[in-house]
Amino acid sequence: MVLSDHDIKERLKADLIIKGVDVDAQVGPSSVDLRLGNRFRMFKISDHSMIDPADYHDELIKKWDDGETKVEECTYTRLYISTKPFILHPGEFVLASLKEYIQIPDDLVGRLEGRSSLGRLGLMVHSTAGYVDPGFCGHLTLELANVGKLPVKLYPGMRICQIVFQDMTSPADVPYGKKEGSKYQDECGATQSRIDIDVDIK
Repeated sequence: MVLSDHDIKERLKADLIIKGVDVDAQVGPSSVDLRLGNRFRMFKISDHSMIDPADYHDELIKKWDDGETKVEECTYTRLYISTKPFILHPGEFVLASLKEYIQIPDDLVGRLEGRSSLGRLGLMVHSTAGYVDPGFCGHLTLELANVGKLPVKLYPGMRICQIVFQDMTSPADVPYGKKEGSKYQDECGATQSRIDIDVDIK
């Protein structure tokens, strides 16, 4: 069953944590609007011709700071930390962090949904990662793709998506974070793929 605005507000007073949320401005009839953070991670297409999930290690190589944007150079990706708008061009894919920190109780699941107003501009908010497990905590990473014909300007702090909460039939026996292989627990800042932790592709 989907939680209503009344139930969301009650859970926010009890055990659902969304740090930085403005309840009056961001809680809708059955969802909570979430805002874009200031961290964006993109693949360095020129450096690699292929990604092999069985041999993927996106390790930090170097950092630099030009005074406006901090950059972390990794093997496969670059992480940009900036308060300036980020331009997402047609056909491009970027990982982006959310501004709010979320902690979900063991008896709720969350579902991320894109905003219709942005979808009509060609912006896809999550390619696959729309499900948030009970017990998850951290800053969720969005998988943004521009499937339109024109670049889209993304402003840190803008409402980028919404999360819907659903009751489970009972609390999870082993919630996310307590189960082995909880790769993205406590994630912060457009977390890169951790597929190298998987054992089924070795």
